[in-house]
Amino acid sequence: MAEHPLADQHPSKIVAVHVSYRSRAMERGTLPQWPSYFLKPPNTLAADGDPVKRPPWCELLAFEGEVALVIGKRATRVPPSSAWSHVGWVTAANDFGVYDLRYADKGSNVRSKGIDGFTPLGPRLIDARSVDPEAVRLRAWLNGELCQDAVSGDDLLFSFADIVADISRLTTLEPGDVILTGTPTGSTVVRPGDLVEVEVTAPGLSGTEQSSGRLRSPVADADYELRPPGAMPQADDLQREAAYGVRGAWDAGDEGGSERGLLDAIGAVSTATLAAQLRKRGYNSVTLDRLNTTRPAAKMAGYARTLRYVPFREDLFAEHGGGMNAQKRAVEQLRRNEVLVIEARGDATAGTVGDILALRAQVRGAAGIVTDGAIRDAAALRELDIPVYYAATHPAVLGRRHVPWETNTTIACAGVTVQPGDIVAGDADGVIVVPRHLAREVAQDAAEQERQERFIAEQVAKGEPIDGLYPIGRKWQAAYQAWLADSASQTSSTSETREGRPA
Repeated sequence: MAEHPLADQHPSKIVAVHVSYRSRAMERGTLPQWPSYFLKPPNTLAADGDPVKRPPWCELLAFEGEVALVIGKRATRVPPSSAWSHVGWVTAANDFGVYDLRYADKGSNVRSKGIDGFTPLGPRLIDARSVDPEAVRLRAWLNGELCQDAVSGDDLLFSFADIVADISRLTTLEPGDVILTGTPTGSTVVRPGDLVEVEVTAPGLSGTEQSSGRLRSPVADADYELRPPGAMPQADDLQREAAYGVRGAWDAGDEGGSERGLLDAIGAVSTATLAAQLRKRGYNSVTLDRLNTTRPAAKMAGYARTLRYVPFREDLFAEHGGGMNAQKRAVEQLRRNEVLVIEARGDATAGTVGDILALRAQVRGAAGIVTDGAIRDAAALRELDIPVYYAATHPAVLGRRHVPWETNTTIACAGVTVQPGDIVAGDADGVIVVPRHLAREVAQDAAEQERQERFIAEQVAKGEPIDGLYPIGRKWQAAYQAWLADSASQTSSTSETREGRPA
């Protein structure tokens, strides 16, 4: 086994930030005003290649790729302006934890994250003086698939300097101490046999990219027993949702679990019905207007992952437009069942997405793409399975009008405010945003509305007048209930026949 980079420095403490990335905060539904922290004991440190052992009786071991700051000189009540000078090195870290034991410690994380070997670090240290702290990039891979990707200057709620200064107000940071600066969205549950890799990179001030190297953490079952007395692991649906993320898949054999079921329920009804249900609840500004679709026959339902463009400016495009810019990062961060929603200010005089990035989104399992700007490669986009909603077509590249600016923040698309995690649905009629907290009740009431409308349509087809029928009045209630019972009976009979049982 390799020796971790701090083996000779013996850090006195490891301070970890609860939430510091905007994407993670949006995933959890709240933006903190200031950082909050917990401590991990030094015995949790591990090296590149060391196995991370899932404790007995635990099912919810989750990784969190993070940027680790290693203190180079003592820091006591330092201001943000000079805080970075107290950081000696930057490297990759992985803040492992078991959600099965969180309940026992009321937020301290002693049991869930204080387990031996639960803080892999390294494999190399980057000299903090050689990099721009606003350009530090964190990436994490699970079994070779990129699942976390964030740049400090784009997604951090609190800068590295702010975090160092804040901690040092009351707690002296000694040389060798480690600060885990929080994790972006994308962390999830891992199982024995999985491999998690984390890398931190940054363009050096000399122009050469600096890298920590990939920190490899194979996951294995623990080789010890866990017995009472003391708290024993407990997993429930609330902890599963937290461990997997709000878009997580935790039902065995059902990718997406209850979350996928919610999307199925939203996708099963029309956007027209959703609009009617949201209007009943006072929501009239949720339809994205004047958009076309590459696939009119397809239906779309997924969680919003947002991307914002700002108007083109030469110097800003030179700084933010090239390389792995916000547009490309957003596509690479897409997860299954997500919809990429792009704010292009309604400017349709340059493309905002083309066939290559749309294909990449499709391969990553995205449910769709929505932009209030133009698309390029329109013919190729229409050949893809993924539906793309757009304002116009245009041959020009992104850089004619736009600078890709930021991801996973609240945006305005086609006149509608969209937040990360909102549910976005689309069909031939257009696109609508369903606020997440209303989604389940809206889906249920929308399904009932469409059942009633099927019944009504059948009666109208038989020649019945719509007075008292649309909407269903008192005299039609008994007939509707009988129709429902008959429909349920037919569905049950069909299901039994398919399963080989006599109807």
